[in-house]
Amino acid sequence: MSQSSPSVLPPAAVDASDPGRAAPPFPWAPMLLLVLIYTLNFFDRQILTILIEPIKAELDLSDKQIGALSGFAFALLYTVAGLPLARIADKGNRVRMITGALVVWSGFTMACGVARSFGQMALMRVGVGVGEAGCTPAAHSLITDYVPRERRASALALYQMGVPLGSLTGLAVGGVLASTLGWRSAFFFAGAPGLLLALLLPFVLKEPRAATGRLVAASADHPALRATLGVLLRKRSFVCLCIGSAFSAFCFYGISAFIGSLYLRTHTAALQALAAEAGLAPTALLGIVLGMLVGICGGVGTVTGGLLSDKLSSRSVAGYFRFSAVVLALSVPAFAALALSGDIMVSFALFGAALFCQTMSYGPAYAAIQTLAEPRMRGTAVALQLLTINVIGLAFGPFFVGSISDALSGSIGPAMSLRWGMAACAGVMALAALLFGLAVRWAAADEPV
Repeated sequence: MSQSSPSVLPPAAVDASDPGRAAPPFPWAPMLLLVLIYTLNFFDRQILTILIEPIKAELDLSDKQIGALSGFAFALLYTVAGLPLARIADKGNRVRMITGALVVWSGFTMACGVARSFGQMALMRVGVGVGEAGCTPAAHSLITDYVPRERRASALALYQMGVPLGSLTGLAVGGVLASTLGWRSAFFFAGAPGLLLALLLPFVLKEPRAATGRLVAASADHPALRATLGVLLRKRSFVCLCIGSAFSAFCFYGISAFIGSLYLRTHTAALQALAAEAGLAPTALLGIVLGMLVGICGGVGTVTGGLLSDKLSSRSVAGYFRFSAVVLALSVPAFAALALSGDIMVSFALFGAALFCQTMSYGPAYAAIQTLAEPRMRGTAVALQLLTINVIGLAFGPFFVGSISDALSGSIGPAMSLRWGMAACAGVMALAALLFGLAVRWAAADEPV
């Protein structure tokens, strides 16, 4: 790519972590582009949530199989591929990696629309997971090059806005498409934007390493994987962060995988009345409401958490852990009560409150990772955390809820059994808060000098 080609190159590309230089302007253009990419990432991942009931009916699936599709199938190769791809991100061209990942997950999302059985759908979801495994480690590494340490949590929180924004569009657009064109068409519409963006990305976003001559040096001077893992796993605060994040994800993914089914099964009459008043199909209305809750409450929580934690944690990485422990603890009662509430409006409000508190932990948690890890290990550190999240949280959270629902369904009915399966996840969130609190003890000693 020539120097004269249009590009989005951050002013901080030389070395955003150098404390001796003047603070550069915030790199809004590349950051917003990365947010868009991550929004598509979660759009393609979360659209399945609102499509569960029609997919279950057409393919004749159990709740346990739905839990496997929502979690285990996606996480299977996401987990396996994460570390090797992160190693490439630590020493290679991260823009090319993100572009290739975007093509893979978008293509497999579209392929979900032609699945005719559980096995075929599971295979397509595995493909989505492989593609998405190449995105976040490379993006986090780029962002850490773009911004100085004192703005790290805010920048990473901005990137994490892709989670609520992608979930919002996935739920809202998926619900409308499912009620009008059917669930198969919804997958086609979800995957197409990513393929279009992938055509433009190499021309509008440059790799800072290539622009500053650091690409070759990064490839040549790179620690072995075993040595990298040894350094990271000796940091007790980092281990607590990985497991705590995984328990937080266990609750979030377990509940979000079945949140649409919760209202369709347990609040049927109330949902139908609200839909009739709005002039919409129940699935379309539910998708819009859930999308707005995830997008607004999760988005505001993510940004608020990043801004507050940067102010409260400017002197020590321990502040990031302390802040995360508090907000995760606040989310526990709301996650438990939203599934058990008998009033649909109260349940909606509790879901919004739980999301607001839980998403405030995103920015500080990822900032803590980038602060604890040495520059040559940052992509691998993120991938290791994501591996733990996906093995424990994404793979088993939805499966846990689905298994409890199936086990109790015969005695208390499918609606109440699902409620108790979702409520049980809140206990795991309490463990997440505890682990972040424990990490405070070792955080300062684990930070690189």
